[in-house]
Amino acid sequence: QVQLVESGGGLVQAGGSLRLSCAASGRSFSTDAMVWFRQSPGKEREFVARITWSSGTTVYANSVKGRFTISRDNAKNTVYLQMNSLKPEDTAVYYCAAQPTILTTRYNYWGQGTQVTVSS
Repeated sequence: QVQLVESGGGLVQAGGSLRLSCAASGRSFSTDAMVWFRQSPGKEREFVARITWSSGTTVYANSVKGRFTISRDNAKNTVYLQMNSLKPEDTAVYYCAAQPTILTTRYNYWGQGTQVTVSS
């Protein structure tokens, strides 16, 4: 039983910054990696970034590379998504998900989602 609790979403003007947090809790929580996705109304879910708990290896979508930074605090079981130079097209509901193994693209836990709105 695992819960992912997200926070940090909100309204921001283009060019601004925002930091999202996703705190994982649960007995014997163990997963290879944490992943951020986002989804806008009428559009498919989009991969944003991934980080492994052990090595901290990161992967980014090309659309956010150079602007977003994913990080983790292992002691707090928390992952972060620092979003800089935000654009209106970044507007979406952002979801945190747990990836049991990076050998497969399967995600067994999801956060509730947090709304990020970027105004022009």
